[in-house]
Amino acid sequence: MGSISAQGEHNNGEGLGRRDLIRRSAALGLIAVPTMSFLSACASGGGADKPSDTASKGVTSKDNPFGVAKGSKMDIVVFKGGFGDDYAKAWEAAFDKKWGTSSTHLGTQEITAKLQPRFNGGNPPDVVDDSGAQQIKVDVLAKGGQLADLTQVLDAPSLDDPAKKVRDMLLPGTVEQGTQGGKFVALYYVYTVFGFWYSGKLFKDKGWTEPKTWDEFLAVCAKAKAAGIGGLAHQGKFPYYINVVIMDLIAKKGGIEAVKAIDNLAPNAFADNPAALAAVEAVYEVVEKDLLMPGTNGLTHTESQTAWNQYKAAFIPSGSWLENEQLKQTPDDFDMKFLPMPVLADSKMPFEAIRAGAGEPFIVPEKAANKAGGLEFLRSMLSREWSTLFAQQANSLTVVKDGVDPNVKLRPGTQSAVTALKAAGTNTFAYLYPDWYSQMDNDIQAASNELMAKRIQPKEWIKRAQAAVDKAAKDPNAKNNHRS
Repeated sequence: MGSISAQGEHNNGEGLGRRDLIRRSAALGLIAVPTMSFLSACASGGGADKPSDTASKGVTSKDNPFGVAKGSKMDIVVFKGGFGDDYAKAWEAAFDKKWGTSSTHLGTQEITAKLQPRFNGGNPPDVVDDSGAQQIKVDVLAKGGQLADLTQVLDAPSLDDPAKKVRDMLLPGTVEQGTQGGKFVALYYVYTVFGFWYSGKLFKDKGWTEPKTWDEFLAVCAKAKAAGIGGLAHQGKFPYYINVVIMDLIAKKGGIEAVKAIDNLAPNAFADNPAALAAVEAVYEVVEKDLLMPGTNGLTHTESQTAWNQYKAAFIPSGSWLENEQLKQTPDDFDMKFLPMPVLADSKMPFEAIRAGAGEPFIVPEKAANKAGGLEFLRSMLSREWSTLFAQQANSLTVVKDGVDPNVKLRPGTQSAVTALKAAGTNTFAYLYPDWYSQMDNDIQAASNELMAKRIQPKEWIKRAQAAVDKAAKDPNAKNNHRS
């Protein structure tokens, strides 16, 4: 992934749109959901009053559009997950050197536990990478008025070309991904692709070929079972991942209009939608034919991924952070490969189509003590220098156009994802509902968890998913979000 300009040009405003990306980690275990809802509700409150950031505000200028004050302090918290946090430490050192600031750093997976009291107390950090299984939902923070409007970052001069605005340096869909209720409040920074992953070594040893259709996928899974290993592993305790499979099959089968219907909370988003039912039935077929890796329903993401690294399954679904996340568990000759979601019969999108978009939301709290510093920090993230630093440290792309120095060497799995992305051309897509309606996302994931455990059938999944949509549509704030 030396360069990502190509895929950005392919989006036509309908693809990247996110995240969820990666929003991968929005995949909470079911037990965690009510806890998260409670904590998120706490964080959504306005919080106690606190002094404004004027004490940390310097004089604005052409080169200092937000007024970063020399000698001021920066308080930065990042999710320390698949990307680690070395990249953030490198950024902070560069920032302090340029601006004469003094940064404090916290890398953690306990975003809610560490930050919910601070939001409630009115003393949040200046920059937060609000990601991971314990993130505070962005839509909840936005509704609570806790997020600074980042439009001013978009309209600031680019550090790479001051004649251009920052927004002109971003891949299509980045702004839409971070917009809540018409306001840009979150910078989803990491460009991610989603699909299946497999070992090139395992496939070569077994003589298997890469499947392009769902029938071919099932056939490989059956061969794997016959060889004494699982066909499909999934991160059972985090149904977000298997939900990616279901939702991507719906998108490919029904086309971009099916994606828009779900994002726009249509009354027939799932109900009476043949594409949706076909997708759910296809995934359920894996369960019924006993093609899952034994025990996968009870494993965490790292447990299932490690088992897959040990050649206990042929496939596993994930985003392109997987390779970095599994570095220590992956054998040297594993030869990790990315596979676009195989297609169902009569799909509107081709096999090459993939979900691609921005993940890893970075925010500046409205009550940050050094909001000027926080805004400048995000502007710096959108420079090629910092984007390249991220690629070097985290083995992933960013949403900056041509934002990675071509001399940066990516690992094999990530490079295979780049190849797939280029092959996708304009055929990329992404969902926005996980960012707009986090409870709806949780409810659909819960239904997927029940499906994989054979506690419900596909038609019941459809019923529950549509109920989640209908519930989200009753929220008065829903009228502020629309995808055209």
